Amino acid sequence: MTTVYKILGKAEWAAAEAAGAFTGSGVDLQDGYIHLSGADTAQETARLYFSGRDDLVLVSVPAAALGPALKWEASRGGALFPHLYGPLDVTLVGAVRAAPLGPDGAPQLGSLEP
Repeated sequence: MTTVYKILGKAEWAAAEAAGAFTGSGVDLQDGYIHLSGADTAQETARLYFSGRDDLVLVSVPAAALGPALKWEASRGGALFPHLYGPLDVTLVGAVRAAPLGPDGAPQLGSLEP
């Protein structure tokens, strides 16, 4: 089973839980889809885009649960990234865990299932 991941602020996730769905962070809303990561790209995404933020959680979702709204698309560098075209129903989430900062200032995601 493939797992996809979303890194976001604790407050954003709390709001999504209250609403029943996550509709996206600022960059997601701007781009028209929810940016997700695979196990192979999540830690680098955390380092590049979330360094210094100590208010983050890592949300994991079984990719199959997202159905056809999930599309794997090439980035500028050619790596495939999962993009969700639609809201993320919070009932589909497999786990949520804290992403504390490591010594280098990047959020540490721990062991990730592919």
